[in-house]
Amino acid sequence: MSSEPSIFFADPNERQGSFLRRTLVFGGVSALGVTALVGRLGQLQVVQAQEYATLASNNQFNFRLAPPPRGVIKDRNGVVFAGNRPSFRVLVVRDETKDLDQTLDLLGQLLPDTVDRRRAIIRDVNAAPRFSPVPVKSDLTWEEFAKVNLYANELPGVMADMNDARYYPFGGSFAHVIGYVAKVTDRDVKTMREKGEEPPAILFNPAFRIGKLGVEKALDTELRGEAGGNRVEVDARGRVVAEDVGGSRPAVPGKEVVLTLDADVQNRALEVFGEEAGSCVVMDVRNGDILAMVSAPSFDPNLFVGGVPSHIYRALADYERRPLLDKALTGTFAPGSTFKPVVGLAAMKRGANPDRRIVCNGAYYLGRRFACLGRHGALDMRGAIKNSCNVYFMTLAVEMGPDAIAETAREMGLGQIFDIGIPGQKRGLVPDRQWRRDNPVRGDGKWYPGETPSYGIGQGALNVNALQLAVYTARLANGRKAVTPRLIKSVGGVEQAPGADFADLPYDPEALKVLRDGMEAVTDIGGTGFRNSQLGLGPVRMAGKTGTAQAQNYGAGSRKGAGRPWAQKDHNLFIAYAPTDNPRYAVSVIVQHGGMGRHLFHFVELVARQEHRAAGPGWQAGQQGADVAHALRIEPVARFVQDQEARLAQHRVGQGQALAPVKASHDDIAVLHVGRLAAEIALRLRGLAPLEPAAPAAP
Repeated sequence: MSSEPSIFFADPNERQGSFLRRTLVFGGVSALGVTALVGRLGQLQVVQAQEYATLASNNQFNFRLAPPPRGVIKDRNGVVFAGNRPSFRVLVVRDETKDLDQTLDLLGQLLPDTVDRRRAIIRDVNAAPRFSPVPVKSDLTWEEFAKVNLYANELPGVMADMNDARYYPFGGSFAHVIGYVAKVTDRDVKTMREKGEEPPAILFNPAFRIGKLGVEKALDTELRGEAGGNRVEVDARGRVVAEDVGGSRPAVPGKEVVLTLDADVQNRALEVFGEEAGSCVVMDVRNGDILAMVSAPSFDPNLFVGGVPSHIYRALADYERRPLLDKALTGTFAPGSTFKPVVGLAAMKRGANPDRRIVCNGAYYLGRRFACLGRHGALDMRGAIKNSCNVYFMTLAVEMGPDAIAETAREMGLGQIFDIGIPGQKRGLVPDRQWRRDNPVRGDGKWYPGETPSYGIGQGALNVNALQLAVYTARLANGRKAVTPRLIKSVGGVEQAPGADFADLPYDPEALKVLRDGMEAVTDIGGTGFRNSQLGLGPVRMAGKTGTAQAQNYGAGSRKGAGRPWAQKDHNLFIAYAPTDNPRYAVSVIVQHGGMGRHLFHFVELVARQEHRAAGPGWQAGQQGADVAHALRIEPVARFVQDQEARLAQHRVGQGQALAPVKASHDDIAVLHVGRLAAEIALRLRGLAPLEPAAPAAP
């Protein structure tokens, strides 16, 4: 065997040939690679140059949505119920903070009330898209705004700016009708998708608000407007470095909504309620326009815009008079004696003579004794309405049965849901024999004779809401047309259908006149409402019908509520229209657990003052109600909440915690830019030391 390594060739020519072959192979591969590279570069630079330039631009610029100004809501005279106002706020950008917990510690020293909401803030910040500013607190005072800007260098990822915030200038006066806005929740998004709707991108903006109740919710799409956007240049980390003005588009403001409500009448109604709970509806009998729709006690919707503190919400929810419940649409009550004209009308439709006299000896007997409030003697229908005689209407009810009563009640508007533009109405219940068959109580589904006398005086299973009572009263007053209510006057300048095409009432106008004569007598000498209805309103005369509905069966106990808890007292009702010679306005009032009707008749002022604004001391047309707004803030629920806050403050003092500063009013926005610098200088002169992270709490 040869000792030469195998790497060496015995023949030099063989060695040279192998080298040349390897060189050719390598050179060919390299040439192909270079050719492919040149071709690809040519394609990128020539053929696809525009495509990749566009992609590069898109990577460099982001389009950030800007919420549009929400449409304002006004009354029939142009008074703003819901508008927008400038508001200072502080925001946090998660991806620009070095340590979110440390940043919130520092921020908590400037804004102590953020400490209690720390967990919610962290949740919102972590859920937001990258580099998306998340509002931490709105409605900063000028001092708070200046402090945040002063310590901006020590608060990475924190910024303070000014935006439009939803504002309800009348507080609780219109809370249930107008509603409020709040931030979008996962439930809202899920609901939209279940309806087959794809939520618009603006809904995921942490600062965006949508309607949650009343008109704000029902017309949210119209009020929302269309989002605009700013085209901004960002760096590799996604931070904004510049704005492309040419690539931005302005937001389209939401549409203006005008309601049929009258701010003066609505404010006055809630003021009159005082400490009572209940509802009131005022309606134009000619066209159905709703001038007032009040639920008392109320709440301040401004609390909900930025997120109501849990302890305040609990105070509102736990208060027995239920300020969060819309008693005008959702609350249903037995109508009591306000129902008696319906019974009389049903009887006349079936041929009953209104001049027929029925003798009242103080009680009606049908298996048991049904008491009357007096011994009225022989009465015709007009007299029975005037004296609110139970015996008279029990007699009519038993003679014709429940089905006839139910038919007339529905034709007059009871037990109905009206399309007024907002959801949440409850139909109530107008019972008849079919209803009893569908809802048996003793297993046989039979309407027992003993149920009918109570039905004839507006008790039993019967229940209605305040809006239905107002419609019923308006139809009585109109005398010819089945008037339907209207709340939305115009949207975006487009007038909504006024409802002038009303159906005819299926009753003889003379029969309705009999009822109106009886209701006029109620407020005349000897009537059940005479003493309390004399309000010194000059020539304005009204017609009405009182009602008292039992909240429970008192047995042998007193009905007057003496010594009874509030929840066990009777409900008081009143329906009225005015002027009697040419009816224009109808009113329905329900005072929940009011006892025996104390102060009930002051609501008649609402009708009279709408007709004659000058009537009555201290009344001014177009009054904005500054004193009324003050009165709203001292209603019982407000005092209850204040008590809760006072207890919380005492607790914090006892624990050695600093109290949050009292919220101050904003300075003039016009001096914002100049004042900012002045405030910073002033704070520095006070010798404020740099902030340090809060020390950890002792175990």
